[in-house]
Amino acid sequence: MLDEQTVEEYLHRIGARRPAVPDLAGLRHLQERHVLTVPFENLGYHLDEEIHLGGAVVDKIVRDRRGGGCYETNPAFGLLLTALGYEVEILPGRVYRPAGLGPPYCHLALRVTVDGEPWLVDTGFGRNSRLPLRFSTAAAQPDPHGTYHVRDGEVTLDDKPLYRLDDRPAALDDFRPTLWWWRTCPDSPFLQDVFCSLPTAEGRVTLKGRRLTIDAGGERVRTDLTDDAAVLAAYRKHFGFDLDRLPRDPLIPASGTTGIKLD
Repeated sequence: MLDEQTVEEYLHRIGARRPAVPDLAGLRHLQERHVLTVPFENLGYHLDEEIHLGGAVVDKIVRDRRGGGCYETNPAFGLLLTALGYEVEILPGRVYRPAGLGPPYCHLALRVTVDGEPWLVDTGFGRNSRLPLRFSTAAAQPDPHGTYHVRDGEVTLDDKPLYRLDDRPAALDDFRPTLWWWRTCPDSPFLQDVFCSLPTAEGRVTLKGRRLTIDAGGERVRTDLTDDAAVLAAYRKHFGFDLDRLPRDPLIPASGTTGIKLD
């Protein structure tokens, strides 16, 4: 459980109001604020940082103003929701890849039950919805990020399959072997590129390697940043955090251990 001070710091970090009761309106507000302020990023994989599963990732998000992947942002957000009185469960998922459906436990999402109804909450996929999605309907669910469907655990965006969720709740420890794969295998998408991406009210801003892409108002502007200082400045300007060095280039081996920690 998060202590009261950390809860207040987390709410301040994402610019969210504290809901008076754990209702649907509060959940929608909290998820939207989280999605719009906490980037989907894999910089830790290329900075020789430990990848945490558990409460320690809250420090990374709240105090370092960083983001992460689904194994980081969703459990951290789940701790915040639990502290605010929501009923939260972790669900494992299989992600659709170009070659087909990936292995179990390669995605981690949340099921949040409000007034007896389960909702899909996901802040760490990159193409996740901005607002919670109903599990109880197969009908189209419009969202600021597109039109989603949730059919028997399969989640699609604009009719393109994203991932398939298992209905059975999991524990964080269940994801440890898959995290080892993400962290160490050359085939891991998190090792193929260095990326940091954040939705905005007008579109999205993404820094992939040295290429900055800003989507706003239906227009896209790409800029290739020519020096290290410009890349570091872009992280500061568009994502709100400072780095003391740039992530290493993809697929260059780390100098230390695998940097995986379960806490």
